[in-house]
Amino acid sequence: MADDQLRQQLKEMIVERLFLDVDPAQIGDDEDLMESYEIDSVNLFEIVVGMEEQFEISFEDDDFSVDLFATVSSLADFVARKRG
Repeated sequence: MADDQLRQQLKEMIVERLFLDVDPAQIGDDEDLMESYEIDSVNLFEIVVGMEEQFEISFEDDDFSVDLFATVSSLADFVARKRG
């Protein structure tokens, strides 16, 4: 899967799961998600579940970090690594 396509799928999933009133295309790849969309721990859980379901990956305890969830780019890099 191309990086651009992966990032777009992540943006769409985030908007859908968090019920954001924003066009997924308007979310910047390196935009601070926590700050821009006031993401809290409940929202993070929704993102994790969405990523596990959509990309068929699983999170290990040591995968969780604030940096991982900071941007769409960091999430895309994580998915790419997990899928090998």
